[in-house]
Amino acid sequence: MKKIYNFIKSIFFNPIFYWSWLTIILLLFFGYWLNLLFIIGKYAFFALIAITLLDFIYLFFYGNIEAKRKLPEKFSNGDANPVHLLLKNNYPTKVHLKIIDELPKQFQKRDFELFINLNKEEQIDYSYSLRPVKRGVYNFGVLNIFVSSPLRLARVRRQFEGGKDIKVYPSFIQMRKYELIAFANKLGLGLKKIRRIGHTMEFEQIKTYNKGDDYRTINWKATAKLNKLMVNQYQDEKSQNVYSVIDLGRTMKLPFKGMTLLDYAINSTLSFSNIAMKKQDNAGLLTFEKNIREFLKPNKKKSALHHIFEALYAVDTQYNETDYERLYTFIKHKIPTRSLLMIYSNFEHLSSLRRQLPFLRKLAQKHLIVLIIFENTELKSLIEEEVNDNRTLYHKIIAQDFDWQKRMMIKELKINNIHSIYTSPEKLTLATINKYLELKARGLI
Repeated sequence: MKKIYNFIKSIFFNPIFYWSWLTIILLLFFGYWLNLLFIIGKYAFFALIAITLLDFIYLFFYGNIEAKRKLPEKFSNGDANPVHLLLKNNYPTKVHLKIIDELPKQFQKRDFELFINLNKEEQIDYSYSLRPVKRGVYNFGVLNIFVSSPLRLARVRRQFEGGKDIKVYPSFIQMRKYELIAFANKLGLGLKKIRRIGHTMEFEQIKTYNKGDDYRTINWKATAKLNKLMVNQYQDEKSQNVYSVIDLGRTMKLPFKGMTLLDYAINSTLSFSNIAMKKQDNAGLLTFEKNIREFLKPNKKKSALHHIFEALYAVDTQYNETDYERLYTFIKHKIPTRSLLMIYSNFEHLSSLRRQLPFLRKLAQKHLIVLIIFENTELKSLIEEEVNDNRTLYHKIIAQDFDWQKRMMIKELKINNIHSIYTSPEKLTLATINKYLELKARGLI
């Protein structure tokens, strides 16, 4: 009984089938007045039933479709992640496929359909991309494929790939991208190159030249002797401690292009920590809101990046009010040596910054502080909008006031010896890496 039920559930009809029935009904209707149309309609009725049965027999018994969904091990948050569909036609003729892939509920796509034609014995690798905007576990459902013959009257449903879970992690695609930029001297993409005056380096060893090494350090004697490019490797100053300090408070819940500011901060932290470790600095992590949530001591071992990666994936928050006094107390006792603190936070009003400024000043007395302030890009369009009525004028004045307050925050931080980054969320990662390289080149860390 169950097999019969499943068989019936797999039977479907294409639109052309219903249009054919409508045509036959019209012929029979007008055949009331014109006998020839009635005769044509009657024969068309039996012909349609016969052809439809033959179409079903062909689809069920004369071939099949092979399909497999191929997913990466994990998804990268905020990036386009490829999903591959491996399809093969085992029918003796061309077939038409309608594919409905049951995507995870987080994407909110209930009408995701693909239409593909496959020739006889053709095999293809069809791919599409998905952009998640939240971390967590995503569940893929069934891969539904509706197969139609060249007649396109009937179609049968084949189902493949049961439910499968995939984890969405902070943007490791972005991390690799900026690692390549930072170490391939592609400075045209925004990374700053600053010459450090009076900087000296101690010779460490001679090593094989790798792409991205400074050509000025080529050791010509060793190159001639070994018949391959060799470079001098110098040891810079000792490793410094750098922390990514992430505010998990309510102001980080603001959305931008589908993602929260918190997720932009998390993606940036992963890339920034990776660059810091590649530069032989020790990277650590600290997250806080009312209480300290996560604290990873700085390290530059390969395993340390994995710990940061997993910790960022697991970050969860109720977006409560943040307590900077508790943050200051914790750092005072747990981070005794001078460190770079890259604080990812968001202040919308000058008054809110001033409430926390005493604690930031105390931190700046011992540590190098960089406070990240997000630019509200939607204000630009309001500021530049042409004034035609009182309402537009009111919105423009409010937008100008918000923009002025943000700029005043930057000035006030500078007065208090606190570095800052003022950037849009989408440029956050590049801005933080730029700032880190700038501070390092100036010898401040």
